[in-house]
Amino acid sequence: MEERIQLAVSLFKNGYNCSQSVVAAFADLYGIDRSTALRMSASFGGGIGRMRLTCGAACGLFLLVGLETGAVDGDDRDGKSANYSVVQQLAKEFEGENGSLTCAELLGLSEHEPISSQAEARTTSYYKKRPCAMMVESAARIFSAFYVQRH
Repeated sequence: MEERIQLAVSLFKNGYNCSQSVVAAFADLYGIDRSTALRMSASFGGGIGRMRLTCGAACGLFLLVGLETGAVDGDDRDGKSANYSVVQQLAKEFEGENGSLTCAELLGLSEHEPISSQAEARTTSYYKKRPCAMMVESAARIFSAFYVQRH
């Protein structure tokens, strides 16, 4: 699992967004190829479409939890409840490690900062001012522990 955690961080450092990095590092465990994993998680980067809402790394974590525990029957209230319980537990763990689930808070942005859909260039200064690689590592570590516990 340590290799998967490092893969998630490496993917982020190679230009993928935080959500894509977490999901792609584990998708093969569920029979999902990397290209599909990257596409299905693409919109969650930057706090969901770069709106700085829920952290993309946390969204990736939750997407993986859904692959592991998600209900597939619309009437399965117990299954839905069990999945939501796990998401809430792991969300608290992520928030406890990182101080927030909110992208803007994690980045130290004020509520008055303009929201842009423009992806930033990945430069040395980008990585210096962004704690995102740490969020990716945290989400991947939390999912790894959860996965190992279940299997």
